[in-house]
Amino acid sequence: MRASNSQSRFLRLVLFVGILSCLVGLSAMPLVAQTNSKPAPTAVRSPSDTVREFYKAMRDRKFREAFDLSIYKPAIDPLKPQEFEELRPDFEKMAAVIPVQVDLGGEQISGDIATVFVKVKEGEKPEELQPVALILVNGAWIIGDKESQAIVKKAGKRFFFNARIDTHHDEVQAMLTRVSLAELLFSQQHDGLFADLATLISLGLLPKDLEGTESTGYRFHVNAPNGGKTWNASAEPALYGSTGRLSFFLDAAGVRSGDTGGKPLTPDAKN
Repeated sequence: MRASNSQSRFLRLVLFVGILSCLVGLSAMPLVAQTNSKPAPTAVRSPSDTVREFYKAMRDRKFREAFDLSIYKPAIDPLKPQEFEELRPDFEKMAAVIPVQVDLGGEQISGDIATVFVKVKEGEKPEELQPVALILVNGAWIIGDKESQAIVKKAGKRFFFNARIDTHHDEVQAMLTRVSLAELLFSQQHDGLFADLATLISLGLLPKDLEGTESTGYRFHVNAPNGGKTWNASAEPALYGSTGRLSFFLDAAGVRSGDTGGKPLTPDAKN
């Protein structure tokens, strides 16, 4: 997986409430706030100010301060220092895509629910307004919605770990599909024979970071036994329960996955 794909993965960690979905391609223009109704008198800061401060704290790598402004506070506060440091690389990659300035296009408030509109410009596409939801809690606006807040509260400090695991599972499935296509292409060019992981990487058919686990959270194996007459691939979590729970096995019959406690999945295993 290339670096850009890694960034996309960590953006998806917080797409549950749409906090960072509108960051990529934000234009660097002065901030604009167009309030359509009066903010609740008990609010310490306006919804737009909350969004600005969240982005600024993330950009400054003040992650606890940033998440204090969101529904993610219950997922951050219980973390032990070691657990927080384990998640820090995830937060760093979120912060890396935040622009220096965020251009806001106004806000709407209805009772204890608000929406701040962020102006998004991607490539040649027309500029769009992407909504960021907020709710009023104990007199302060926080980023997120009530339904997602309940999910975060229920998961507690496991929320970010679970989100990372789910994302890794999806990406392993996608990468194994890519492995299958790479083997097909190699076979077409080499008289029906197949190749191992090192060969596919050397030919540029698979990304080099599959050699390690830092960006994928998984150990990948691609084998071509019997002189390359057959092939299979497998993947298991680098840290069971932290970077993944499922182990995977792929051959011509398709993908199988299962929870084996982090051990390799046997070829006859079923979903």
